[in-house]
Amino acid sequence: MNRPLLADTVSAARTVTLQFDDNALLPLLFGEHDRHLARIEQRLGVRLACRGNRLSIIGGAEAAEVAEVAIRSLWRQLERNEVVGMAEVETALRLAEGAPEARAREKRSDSEPRLPLADLPAIRTRKGAIAPRSHAQAAYIDQLAKADMVFGIGPAGTGKTYLAVAQGVALLLAGRVDRIVLSRPAVEAGERLGFLPGDMKEKVDPYLRPLYDALHDMMPADQVARRIASGEIEIAPLAFMRGRTLAHCYAILDEAQNTTPAQIKMFLTRMGEGTKMVITGDPTQVDLPPGQRSGLVEALAILDGVSGIGVSRFAEADVVRHPLVAKIVAAYNRADQSAGGAPARAGAPVRRRDGNGPPRPEGE
Repeated sequence: MNRPLLADTVSAARTVTLQFDDNALLPLLFGEHDRHLARIEQRLGVRLACRGNRLSIIGGAEAAEVAEVAIRSLWRQLERNEVVGMAEVETALRLAEGAPEARAREKRSDSEPRLPLADLPAIRTRKGAIAPRSHAQAAYIDQLAKADMVFGIGPAGTGKTYLAVAQGVALLLAGRVDRIVLSRPAVEAGERLGFLPGDMKEKVDPYLRPLYDALHDMMPADQVARRIASGEIEIAPLAFMRGRTLAHCYAILDEAQNTTPAQIKMFLTRMGEGTKMVITGDPTQVDLPPGQRSGLVEALAILDGVSGIGVSRFAEADVVRHPLVAKIVAAYNRADQSAGGAPARAGAPVRRRDGNGPPRPEGE
């Protein structure tokens, strides 16, 4: 961990020294073979040096401050007997980088046994609290709690669907809704599944698998199965929503970029008394046939400014999967920009997932 700094960097560097009072937690903070410290160094361009129970941070003023806040956050998690791995390191860095005012507050409250950015919301289920892993996620969670209809727009891996399902489970377990309805348009992403054997449920289940996966993260498998059997949780293709009124429920439409304008209008108008709706999707990943407009893009334009509807937008920087996913999203966005002359962002010009044809202007 003692990689030398360039001479001109040393002259402008500052040093922050942190002292820890529990040596047994230090290996967990540093990670196997100091991999956590190495990641912080790589991400921020700082140098970390440990001697005994002291950790020195050497780098530019802002980078050293971000590293300090992130490391203090990780230390508090360890003091609460929480697991700290690479995912937690990435989260701590992302949150520390995103809020200068929170970093200042963190430095003033070093003795308080709480997370930095403690004002960030969380979703509480019986499997524990699900905290935001980026500031965009925090804003999204806040909207999920306050608005009756929320659009979550952005690239894959930003937690749009996962957090929406978590909020639905939390409301169901708290008795604030009677059931959860999860839906997706049954549109193939390049593969043809119609030839597969089985009944209707077996044919559409592959499309709905991400929703099942999120549910099993929130509740034990036997409880998920029991609630699906009783109708408290319903997972169905979008086509099955026509003619219904969804009352006192929490409804999620996932992969909404693959709806037609008529389909998304049909879903939005199913909303009944006591219902909350979440619509998630990525307008840059459309699998509809060539020439078919995305209902999500059209809905965002039509409903812009309507009171009671929240829109949370995520960017490539908010990807919370493996760090490589964010780089992959960024690389594809650069390729789209080079090909079409405009950046591929949430709600911007749509480029088909299969790459056929030039990007289509928004709303076309």
